[in-house]
Amino acid sequence: MTAVPEIRAALLTWYDRQARSLPWRTPPGSPARPDPYRVWLSEVMLQQTTVPHATPYFLEFTARWPTVSDLAAAPDGELMAAWAGLGYYARARNLLACARAVAADHGGVFPDTEAGLRALPGVGPYTAAAVAAIAFDRPANVVDGNVERVMARWFAVETPLPAAKPELTALAAGFVADDRPGARHGDWAQALMDLGATICRPRSPACEACPVAFGCAARAGGAAATYPRKVRKADRPRRRGVVWVLRDAGGRVALVQRPGKGLLGGMLGLPTSDWSEAPDASPPVAADWRALGEIEHVFTHFHLTLEVRGATADWPDAVWTTLEDAARALPSVFRKALLLSSGRPGSRRAGRRSA
Repeated sequence: MTAVPEIRAALLTWYDRQARSLPWRTPPGSPARPDPYRVWLSEVMLQQTTVPHATPYFLEFTARWPTVSDLAAAPDGELMAAWAGLGYYARARNLLACARAVAADHGGVFPDTEAGLRALPGVGPYTAAAVAAIAFDRPANVVDGNVERVMARWFAVETPLPAAKPELTALAAGFVADDRPGARHGDWAQALMDLGATICRPRSPACEACPVAFGCAARAGGAAATYPRKVRKADRPRRRGVVWVLRDAGGRVALVQRPGKGLLGGMLGLPTSDWSEAPDASPPVAADWRALGEIEHVFTHFHLTLEVRGATADWPDAVWTTLEDAARALPSVFRKALLLSSGRPGSRRAGRRSA
């Protein structure tokens, strides 16, 4: 393995020239430090999605809630609706809890150490390290999936993920250093992330363009793309359910508030049965229900098939909203059902199952 200082120097030089321009960053060498609020917000968003997908959400959030105190004052329902499409609504609830803790307990200023950041609601080791390094120039060991992949290839680590995580984290810690005067610790963290995202990609790594290929054991062995090793995931189980799209005479859609805990907790959604192998499907109100087709949705731990049924009736217990507002606010699984019921592009009518 090539010496750590040599690898650090080569990667930081590459980052100086090739750093991605992202709305939550300041360029390498800039005297201004990134806003901790923007760094934290971007890191939470990026935990479940990609930069191209998260960027419009980030720009909308920061235009609507430009400071952490503004976000802390956001009503729960507004925040949840704005989060739709970013995955894992528990993260949105944690986002709001963290913002409120910073506003109430820290005067709207983020703690500037990993330990202080870890004490905030919903902030785990990775996010605390990222904010500490990028926003506060702390020598934190920032390890995400990109960094794990880079380490697994540099050192040709044979232990498969997820068991290899502690080893990969320890290897990454060996690169956190103060060997370039004027360089920010955040530059190193972001250089590693950029390398993993643009060069050391999960599939088809661009080894010929890699600024640190000279130190990569996996490339030397001719099998960079086979790292990190992984244990084959078990097939996701399949669950079924029924979702009811009820409209009133004016075309509004009936929504319900989901329980605060559990999948999609606290969100507005379409009324639905339980999601199991043999769901108990009782409609929310008596009506002339008709079968409209089926939708498919993939959650992290299971595949879901939902039969969509539609009717027109009144229901005093519902939260009524327009079709357009419902389509914007609903989680994607319910948005699929709504689109199907409306015959919108991308839907599948009865007898045709979505892929």
